[in-house]
Amino acid sequence: MLDKAKTAAPVLILLGPPGAGKGTQARMLETKFGLVQLSTGDLLRAAVAAGTEAGKAAKAVMEAGDLVSDEIVINILRDRLADADCAQGVILDGFPRTTVQAEALDTLLTESGQRINAAISLEVEDAAMVTRISGRYTCGGCGEGYHDSFKQPAKDGQCDTCGGTDFKRRADDNAETVASRLEAYHAQTAPLIAYYEAKGALQSVDAMGDIDVIAQELGAIVATATA
Repeated sequence: MLDKAKTAAPVLILLGPPGAGKGTQARMLETKFGLVQLSTGDLLRAAVAAGTEAGKAAKAVMEAGDLVSDEIVINILRDRLADADCAQGVILDGFPRTTVQAEALDTLLTESGQRINAAISLEVEDAAMVTRISGRYTCGGCGEGYHDSFKQPAKDGQCDTCGGTDFKRRADDNAETVASRLEAYHAQTAPLIAYYEAKGALQSVDAMGDIDVIAQELGAIVATATA
């Protein structure tokens, strides 16, 4: 009998603090392997816009100024994983953030015979994150990521991917907020490294080098994990 966990659509997780390059690398893996990048923020916005039951629940919570519960996020993720484009597999970017969320995700994936094929930790130095975060920006059209020092568009002012000219910077992408965000990461999310290591799913990549070199290392891990 075939093992459902091995034949089901693969699920990958990218771990790492703010500025580690999760979004950039997830999009590169998405293109190379036909996977779908799923970030918590995008999932919430899409569910609210679509007016799904989970989306309505999230909207009510956000309008009240409260944090969306893990249960609502899991329900939104359950709906999204059922979409046809996720049949080739997904990359989770920004979720789970805590071991409680990781346990809830395991339960969700068990429902469809899926599992975490690999949880990849992007290893970076905290001190370097200030420069990375304060210099990054994205295309307002397609979300492609850029950086003042490390990755500028080939043509000044025009997105390489979609040709758009509207670029955006997050208001909290500045040196003053980096320390508190890193502190929150280490307190809440770093324990996931131990969680997935115990499950035998953890892989680590030095994410301080060249973007393309990091992408090659990640690609090798993903190719093995999804084989």
